[in-house]
Amino acid sequence: MSADNSRLVYSTEKDVPKKEKSGSKAPPGHAKVNTGKITVRLDRKKRAGKSVTLIEGLPLAGNEMEAMLKQIKADRGTGGTMKDGLLEIQGDQCDAIILFLEKKGFKPRRSGG
Repeated sequence: MSADNSRLVYSTEKDVPKKEKSGSKAPPGHAKVNTGKITVRLDRKKRAGKSVTLIEGLPLAGNEMEAMLKQIKADRGTGGTMKDGLLEIQGDQCDAIILFLEKKGFKPRRSGG
């Protein structure tokens, strides 16, 4: 068996090559910049039955994302937060947020019905 096809199971040698991870994680406090599709969906899981509108996929950096969240909250008159690159807006605001984002030049899609 050649060295390229072998899979090391156990070795007492200290020079064992480790696999490199393909994706590097961003440092804590930095939101991921996502250039994919913008989806707006309603979520009730793990929230004691309360509805939350989630916005994911906005191609904005940390400060820009916070500014967008502030604009949405002011427009809708509701509370909200940013967690793990997602914007969470209190209540069922999907349709209104989709219209708001379209006015800002984004092309959001509704997810989940």
